[in-house]
Amino acid sequence: LGLATALLAAGVNFDFIGGDESESPELLQSPQVNFLNLRGEQSAGANLLQKIWRVLRYYFRLLGYAAAAKPKIFHILWNNKFELFDRTLLMVYYKWLGKKIALTAHNVNIGKRDGCDSFLNRVSLKIQYRLCDRIFVHTVKMKDELVSDFGISDDKIVLIPFGLNNAVPDTDLTGAKARRRLGLRENKKIILFFGGIAPYKGLEFLTEAFSEAAKSDPLVRLIIAGAPKGSKNYWEHIRQKIARSRWHDYIIQKIEYISDTETEMYFKAADVLILPYNHIFQSGVLFLAYSFGLPVIATDVGSLRDEIVEGKTGLVVEPKNAAALAGAIQNYFKSDLYHQLEARRREIRDFANEKYSWSKVAAITTATYSELLHEEEFPSPLLEAEKKHEAFGLHSHPGLQR
Repeated sequence: LGLATALLAAGVNFDFIGGDESESPELLQSPQVNFLNLRGEQSAGANLLQKIWRVLRYYFRLLGYAAAAKPKIFHILWNNKFELFDRTLLMVYYKWLGKKIALTAHNVNIGKRDGCDSFLNRVSLKIQYRLCDRIFVHTVKMKDELVSDFGISDDKIVLIPFGLNNAVPDTDLTGAKARRRLGLRENKKIILFFGGIAPYKGLEFLTEAFSEAAKSDPLVRLIIAGAPKGSKNYWEHIRQKIARSRWHDYIIQKIEYISDTETEMYFKAADVLILPYNHIFQSGVLFLAYSFGLPVIATDVGSLRDEIVEGKTGLVVEPKNAAALAGAIQNYFKSDLYHQLEARRREIRDFANEKYSWSKVAAITTATYSELLHEEEFPSPLLEAEKKHEAFGLHSHPGLQR
């Protein structure tokens, strides 16, 4: 929705393909948008036959739309349910129709990140990337991986900022009220881990570091908010370690899907977000924290260091090192960043709104569209997106923009 809203502000007309969850007043009421609800209702409570039917119905509608669509550019924001089909046959179909294809690669190779890479995964990714006319990425390291691992030429890759999440409600809820809702006292020092729980996120190092920090500071508390993401055994191992720890009462476990409406409660109650990741290029949770003015302690992986201003918006620490992370937690709660948190929250919001504005993303995106069309005047693109909710917060999923 952030990109769509920014494109509207830039005067762009486009088609937007989505489902019931994608509907918003900005899209439905704007004369610049042709909103096409091809997905329909996407309730997780549907039975297997209903899920199969709605996926097949969506693909049938999408293929029909693509064949008749006037826009010349398809911008894929995320792939659909069947990744291999989307990366290969669907891409070939779009190219056969003569469409220019832009793709936003939020992760260059998720399989590699999650330790489940395969030959088929790499081949299908290579096909998709090579059939694209432009690929948008958020970091130089992502660009380097596209070049080195998939042989993509430099001139096909476009760097764009990571736009701030503006889909999560930010009401007049105060930090004090948020803490009361969570049953936390105002004098506690609240650490937040937010998002899907998976091995690459290094939660085990955070729980170990927290135990060390709690020994020297009885006021610290840790909130783990999110659901296991294809890694129930991983979470169960951590849960058992927490249960055996003498500090288990200091750890608040909200192991469930966190809705958009609940998200602000966690970020407003917290004093700091911790990203103890072992491997990642970029994290949407970091920018979600910035949108609420919350400082971040992150490990030095991917491009996280590039997004943190040491001592101003957070701290950076060595990955896979619980002792170093414990030291960073202790240093943070002694720092001016924590002791002047109310003022620093405003500064972080201002910093983030300037650096990660959707208007900047839209400017780069529209310039890229113009390059693809080799025209001075920008025609209407198609933007296809479905909203998919996960633990750490909200994501566009999948998207096809043209």
